[in-house]
Amino acid sequence: MVFAGIYPVETDAFEELRDCMDKLQLNDASLTFELETSQALGFGFRCGFLGMLHMEIIQERLEREYNQTVITTVPNVSFIATTVRKEVIKINNPTEMPDPTRIDHIDEPFIKAQIITKPEYIGNIMTLCITKRGILTHQHYLTPTRVELSFEMPLTEIVLTFTIN
Repeated sequence: MVFAGIYPVETDAFEELRDCMDKLQLNDASLTFELETSQALGFGFRCGFLGMLHMEIIQERLEREYNQTVITTVPNVSFIATTVRKEVIKINNPTEMPDPTRIDHIDEPFIKAQIITKPEYIGNIMTLCITKRGILTHQHYLTPTRVELSFEMPLTEIVLTFTIN
């Protein structure tokens, strides 16, 4: 899942936003949210989306159906840190990161990407995926004009910046 914060522009509209989020969740079971507080933005919600498109749809619905003007934070993904004492900590933002001397390892969410393309685009696609820390796991010619490339990639790398520079 991709996570982002949603905050009302007007701080006194928080309860109304909570009601709207409850209504949205009734007909969209894939939307998750929990209360979140920001020093800069006040009270809002940390929302889980199935992806960037899902996030944009929720934003549009809040504005069009419920007349809510909201501030949405930059999307991110959660990491899991395991301490040297074997405590498991879910990290939703950098401020929650434990002291580096206490960390045994950090688990990052990965995806399996399957890309079907024409042979002339293989080089550009491989360059893009590899620069995003992708690992090519499989390449298969489906037909003389179609190639399937399979990659394992960190979700963090593709949430916002999966474009050729």
